[in-house]
Amino acid sequence: MLEYAWLIPLFPLVAFAVILLFGHRFKEQCGYVAIAFLTLSLVVSLLTVVDVLGGRTGGSPGISWINAEGFRFGTMIDQLSALMLFAVSLVGFLIFIYSLGYMHGDEGIQRYFAEISLFIASMLGLVISNNLLFTFICWELVGLCSYLLIGFWYSKPSAASAAKKAFLVTRVGDMAFLLGIFVLYAYFGTLDYNELFERAPEFAKVGSGILGMSVLTLASLLLFGGAVGKSAQFPLHVWLPDAMEGPTTVSALIHAATMVKAGVFLVARTYPLFTPASFLVVAYIGGITALIAALMALVMVDIKRVVAYSTISSLGYMTLALGVGGYAAGLFYLLTHSFFKALLFLAAGSAIHGVHSMDIREMGGLLKKMPITGYTALVGAWALSGLPPLSGFWSKDEILVAVSARDPVLFAMAMVTAFLTATFIFRWFFTIFTGEESERSAHAHESPATMTAPLVVLAIGAAFLGFLKFFGFEEWIVRALPEEPMAIGGDHAMVMQLSILIAALGIATAYIIYNRKAVSSELFVRNLRPLHTFIVNKYYMDHLYIALAERVVAGFSYLMERFDMLVVDGIVNGVGRLFIKVSEVVRRVQTGLVQDYASAVLLGASILLIILKLKEVLA
Repeated sequence: MLEYAWLIPLFPLVAFAVILLFGHRFKEQCGYVAIAFLTLSLVVSLLTVVDVLGGRTGGSPGISWINAEGFRFGTMIDQLSALMLFAVSLVGFLIFIYSLGYMHGDEGIQRYFAEISLFIASMLGLVISNNLLFTFICWELVGLCSYLLIGFWYSKPSAASAAKKAFLVTRVGDMAFLLGIFVLYAYFGTLDYNELFERAPEFAKVGSGILGMSVLTLASLLLFGGAVGKSAQFPLHVWLPDAMEGPTTVSALIHAATMVKAGVFLVARTYPLFTPASFLVVAYIGGITALIAALMALVMVDIKRVVAYSTISSLGYMTLALGVGGYAAGLFYLLTHSFFKALLFLAAGSAIHGVHSMDIREMGGLLKKMPITGYTALVGAWALSGLPPLSGFWSKDEILVAVSARDPVLFAMAMVTAFLTATFIFRWFFTIFTGEESERSAHAHESPATMTAPLVVLAIGAAFLGFLKFFGFEEWIVRALPEEPMAIGGDHAMVMQLSILIAALGIATAYIIYNRKAVSSELFVRNLRPLHTFIVNKYYMDHLYIALAERVVAGFSYLMERFDMLVVDGIVNGVGRLFIKVSEVVRRVQTGLVQDYASAVLLGASILLIILKLKEVLA
């Protein structure tokens, strides 16, 4: 099926066109059209994955987009793209089904299913691309769709603002990505991945002339800049929590299958272009992101923002793994995370559907009212916390082992993050699903089957996908690299025991404070008021960016004003003054006296005669 892989993004793209042009005729049935075409993509994706599992890789050279070397746009199917096809198409398919119930009756349902069809098509195109420029085009389409879907309810000022924020912040990373493409093409003369990987060793020690960096270090850091924006890594993480203004299904799609996973995929796809220096930057950015996001998740009260910050933290884990050389560990966690994070978001959406509130303090006791939602959410929380035997344990454990073998500082940060993760996700679970029943919860009821069925399927994936570790997943995924990565040491037994202990302590802490209420959470808030305020305000990074933007805008406005006054007005006024001066000189010739004019005629005639005489002499 490798030769038909180009059909995978084409099917949802056709769905987008059909729904956009004809969806007004069948409104509520738009969802079935989107699901039908995505089902075709899912089937082709699974058949392609089967081929790759059987040892077939390759792709197609595609078509020549412009008449220049290195611009043939085709497909690249290997273990990495097979992994992403499986995760994106399957998780996306389940979210589409869930959307039938969640978006039922919404006035914008036609626009919704058109936009998410384009969203999934763009992501599928991105993961099978064989060319950096083709990747960038799909990358930008993903960004456009996220803008449209985050601001789906655009009549709400908060949604419109969140969409603009996401678009502008990610553009910063995209500019770095584009500059990285320019650097690579300037030196390599191609943007084809295989050709770039083959020639990479030639430029490992070639200087770029910028801060003593090699060409590869500079290019890989610029590419990573794109990933920082898309995957919400520090310091460009500020857009992702606000993206919760869109429908919950959009949040699940962004966090589990599209958008934020694109950044991690980009680093994994261009892995052979990274150098030890750029890997160090990647690792520390990932470690810092994981830690600060976990702290923010611990203090949030919005049901979706808690899960959103957990996504940022988990993406930090993936980035950290790739930075320390844990290629297989990072991608294993990406796969398992796709399922339990989609599960957590859809469970949150189901709870919102039941109580019509997004504040976890207004919930409680939902496990009795919504048992399917509650127990599947427990599976997702257990997997995210990293306790055995669910998938999050096996994949996160591999990351911790890789980090422990490379950097003790990063390992300490990762372990603190693991404790915070278990604490905040079970704070979320206990507050919503156990404890006393709130006034809003009293009227809650289980969601329809179109919403609960995907929860069950995702819960099964979140529970059992980790066992792929015992079927050679790590050995299989590294075949996507041109060369085998260096083996990672580390004491597996010690790290496993420590990670279990840390996660168990986190859950116990959440149980004591938020379920048993033996210790009041207000006690910590009062005693740590300055720190709590600092974290609740998201380290004041939004304030910093707003102040910086105001300074930049003010400075730009001043420069434009001076340019207008000195250059534009200067040219216009200068031309006017020039003509005034010329006219002042010329008007003196117009005296109105006949003798002056006669003298001028005689003078002109004399000059002509002299010129003619000189020509005769010279001839």
